[in-house]
Amino acid sequence: MDVLELKRRACAAIDAYADTAIAFGEDILAHPELGYKEFRTSQQLRKAFEKLGMTDIDTCGITGLKAWLKKGDGPNVAVIGELDAVISSQHPMADPKTGAAHACGHNAQLAALLGAAYGLSAVKDSLSGGICLIGAPAEEFVEIGWRFQQKMDGKIAYLGGKQQLIYEGVFDDVDMAMMMHSETDAPCDRIVVNGPAGGFIGKEVTFLGKEAHAGGAPWDGVNALNAASLAIMGIHANRETFRDEDRVRVHPILTKGGDLVNTVPADVRMESYVRAASIHAMQSANEKVNRSIAGAAHMVGAKVTIWEIPGYLPMEQNRKMSCVLEENAKQIAPGLSVEHGHVFCGSTDMGDLSYLLPVIQPTITGFSGAAHSKDFRITDKNLAYILPAKLMAATVIDLLAEDARQGKEIMQAFPRKDKASYFALWNDLLK
Repeated sequence: MDVLELKRRACAAIDAYADTAIAFGEDILAHPELGYKEFRTSQQLRKAFEKLGMTDIDTCGITGLKAWLKKGDGPNVAVIGELDAVISSQHPMADPKTGAAHACGHNAQLAALLGAAYGLSAVKDSLSGGICLIGAPAEEFVEIGWRFQQKMDGKIAYLGGKQQLIYEGVFDDVDMAMMMHSETDAPCDRIVVNGPAGGFIGKEVTFLGKEAHAGGAPWDGVNALNAASLAIMGIHANRETFRDEDRVRVHPILTKGGDLVNTVPADVRMESYVRAASIHAMQSANEKVNRSIAGAAHMVGAKVTIWEIPGYLPMEQNRKMSCVLEENAKQIAPGLSVEHGHVFCGSTDMGDLSYLLPVIQPTITGFSGAAHSKDFRITDKNLAYILPAKLMAATVIDLLAEDARQGKEIMQAFPRKDKASYFALWNDLLK
């Protein structure tokens, strides 16, 4: 069977199950869960995999899933969808207790993952290599304090989900990986391929001062909130030193501002990211941020502890795989614009995976409203749920058809790195 016929059969299978995939995505939308807590989401995905006849399903990263649709000698291709929501408490679909909402489109990723599974199930026996499906937990780097405590308690090693999966060896037998991400408020219906994303270092900061009566004897206290406020101003004062091309972003928040309004604040907590386009820029900006924090504490006589946390590495998408998906977009959705290399100043743990092996994460429209905001919506269910499934299924077919010729070429041109070098890199960044 030729490649075009395999793609036709896969797309026909996806169309046949389109209503099921959309209903699955809408169900996940209605039940958002935060990272490492996606127990219902994981259970629903497992049930969907089992209905497809898959029995080789493993739990990983607390709530994550890895399922083999087809096993082979390689290349092994992973199709990924992310399980977690973000915190957006004013979103109309937010969980009233946790503030979690799918304001980033991960529910659509899971529907596309499932749709791709329907399509590939119809043609898997005509393909070489292996196909695994991964539901990845905790991509959104939120609840830093809670996750850091989980790390201290030995429940996780990394705060980011794909980092944790790397640590657990989930990708040890994967040669290349792909997923698709939402793009919102684009000027036209489009797919963007081969776009880079920045990385970041995470921070958990504790300012410790001295309590005193805020009205009767404030001079006896050391105001930790003042130290945190000065730290934020010190970070602002450094912003003009960040080069435009480094795309540095620093955005601290206070997670605890004190205990009582009538007591000088003595325990104040802050979280922050230090984002940048490259590892060198991340390191340089991070030094300036740490200097601002330490200097602010010194100014008022407070003590400060800075916990450096592995954030995410900058993402570099594989050009060859991007070209394969682009050609499929032109064939399957000829009316859709395909654009290249638009920079994403946010971050994703696909960046960590891109350090180890060839990956792609193109973006697709079908969404409106700012990401992570109360206004985020799906506006085109075909673009959000179904077309990504077809594009990923067709791309997997190209990689694994004809004795996996294209997949083997990519493996040879872009051999995976040793996992130990990944851990060493983060250790070096956080010295």
